[in-house]
Amino acid sequence: MSQFSSAYTAASSVSLPPPSFNVSVSKRSFIYCCSSSQSRTTVVNGKFDGKIFERDEIRFGLPSKGRMAGDTLDLLKDCQLSVKQVNPRQYVAQIPQLSNVEVWFQRPKDIVRKLLSGDLDLGIVGLDTVSEYGRNGTLLLQYFYQGDEDLIIVHDALKYGDCRLSLAIPKYGIFENINSLKELAQMPRWTIDRPLRVATGFTYLGPKFMQENGLKHVIFSTADGALEAAPAMGIADAILDLVSSGTTLRENNLKEIEGGVVLESQAVLVASRKALIQRKGALDTTHEILERFEAHLRAADQFMVTANMRGSSAKEVAERVLSQPSLSGLQGPTVSPVLCKRDGKVAADYYAIVICVPKKALYKSVQQLRAIGGSGVLISPLTYIFDEETPRWRELLSKLGL
Repeated sequence: MSQFSSAYTAASSVSLPPPSFNVSVSKRSFIYCCSSSQSRTTVVNGKFDGKIFERDEIRFGLPSKGRMAGDTLDLLKDCQLSVKQVNPRQYVAQIPQLSNVEVWFQRPKDIVRKLLSGDLDLGIVGLDTVSEYGRNGTLLLQYFYQGDEDLIIVHDALKYGDCRLSLAIPKYGIFENINSLKELAQMPRWTIDRPLRVATGFTYLGPKFMQENGLKHVIFSTADGALEAAPAMGIADAILDLVSSGTTLRENNLKEIEGGVVLESQAVLVASRKALIQRKGALDTTHEILERFEAHLRAADQFMVTANMRGSSAKEVAERVLSQPSLSGLQGPTVSPVLCKRDGKVAADYYAIVICVPKKALYKSVQQLRAIGGSGVLISPLTYIFDEETPRWRELLSKLGL
């Protein structure tokens, strides 16, 4: 049996569709090619040939359905990157503000797979999807591809799509007094002949989590959707699924347990490392998207507060403002004279104070401004706050070795 055949047989127990492939074996090298419409990945002696096919457009994968799809389009619109889709039934669209970008609407797991194959350059998906399919891939990639080095998370907190991948068990019966993963693992009923049965769609993260937490006798059944019914139907003892509010679990008499959260997830911006390095325009486009996201998300948590304050000088007014814990702003207050005409002369008896304050501290900030003589307080929402340079951009360049 060849080296490939052994690997394929070992991997075939995982419920994934077999990829199309061509295999050539020689004494000097072992070569595997996985081809798609726009990419070709070659493995020589167990290492990837990092070549990508040239094309003019940058392909950006977005979720095609569900709440994640709507929230993603809303974020892009808020960042002045509205997606123009001529026909809602079409799966290709444009972003007029980014003339070199072509949008592909795909299922989240297909976005990750196409990033790995080279058909996409950028994508927005949940962290859970990247963690599951970024490493799992296809059967052959599973064998050759150690880790997810070709996927880079450019922005790890887009602030929507929040959920957690969590283990849930029935509230009653044999699990009534089981409230932690440790207690679940110590139940004597789990044996080789009668393992813990877990229904899940996460066939990579699930086994990995159980192994890391010492649960030896576990068997997974693959399922997509409506997992909550599996324990009641008697086809599983527990489920491993995404949880947002937990309402669906409660309605099906299921409960989460201490230590049972595999990961916390939200929407992330992910990119192909090879595309960022090799694809013309990909890095510059990613920089613009990242800056727009960062500036908008930072501004979303802030208000701009303007007030007038009597004082002898700008410095004296600034000292009063900075004496209050909620009035420090991003870097400090902006203080400028308010010029008034008194008795035919221009005088600066008042100063205008401009600061940014967190939304959650707004009322406290207004109270503190009043306490030091502030009046005429105006509150304005912010759309963007651009930093000198976003830290995530520096991190990305570091990951790319640039």
